[in-house]
Amino acid sequence: MSRNFRSDNVAGVHPAIIRAIEAANGGPAMPYGNDAITKRLEKRFAEMFETELAVFPVATGTAANALSLAAMTPPWGAIYCHADSHVLMDECNAPEFYASGARLAPLPGEHGKLAPKTLEAALKSAPPGVHHAQPAAVTISQLSEAGTAYAPDHVAALAKLAHARGLGLHMDGARFANALVGLGCSPADITWRAGVDILSFGATKNGALAAEAIVVFRKDLAETLGFRRKRAGHLFSKMRFLSAQIEAYLTGDLWLKNARHANAQAQRIAEGLGAAPGVRIAHPVDGNEVFAEMPAAMAKALEEAGFALEPWAGGPDFDPKRPLMRLVAAFDTDPKSVDALIAAARKQKAA
Repeated sequence: MSRNFRSDNVAGVHPAIIRAIEAANGGPAMPYGNDAITKRLEKRFAEMFETELAVFPVATGTAANALSLAAMTPPWGAIYCHADSHVLMDECNAPEFYASGARLAPLPGEHGKLAPKTLEAALKSAPPGVHHAQPAAVTISQLSEAGTAYAPDHVAALAKLAHARGLGLHMDGARFANALVGLGCSPADITWRAGVDILSFGATKNGALAAEAIVVFRKDLAETLGFRRKRAGHLFSKMRFLSAQIEAYLTGDLWLKNARHANAQAQRIAEGLGAAPGVRIAHPVDGNEVFAEMPAAMAKALEEAGFALEPWAGGPDFDPKRPLMRLVAAFDTDPKSVDALIAAARKQKAA
């Protein structure tokens, strides 16, 4: 019974995806995406998103995000993002590198999300002329770094502002399935119908081994991505093994079933910890992540009891006596582990 709640990345691979990789290993197949499995993906995604699109499998979320943003951003461009976003804080300048020097422009936002009025103000105040980076793209995360989800109308409001200035809108969907299940909408409603131009479709955090997909809804942006992926070293020779993971992930709605389980366990964690003495749930729990501010003594006691939680460093309001801890549920989180966590937390006294 695992007690590791630090991330959904600590989870293994879903058995159905392991079986799909084994099945893809049964004989020769054409390389570089010319295999039958990869060719089937575009049709499968088109059906799922209810529109024509282009799909480019890659192995990592960093590659998906960086290549997507490079496709819509010139070297002199500015990419607006949340100040806590993964592309800014956790990708070692990869988006700027792949965009040949474009700049990430961080903006504040409550609960990890950009507000339309904040983006509007930033675009209005962007200085013109050759001496300054020019607005080129907006990127949002689904889920956000605070575990919150952008509803379709929120995405649409940001897209309207971006498109009015000729900017592209990218969605980092590392936890896209968790957001989708939490929102209860269709894949189309939260992406292209709301104005998203490119989606980084995540699978690794939700049961895959190493598989993501760049999903492009604008034909003009897809034209260079094949070249960009190859130039960046992310065109796999044995692409079938990436594609097999994604195909299995989508088959029988496995991706949604996995996300529902993870989200349900996260809700149980939030409800249970929220009732523990001295604990405050810092953000709405829209998916599979819980951010709990708790007494330092409780955090230490849980660690000593074998529970792994992620300390979430916290800016000017960070209080070492009441650290903010992140807990993430995965597709294989054991409900008994959640019960044990809640029981251990409730034994502690309020600070």
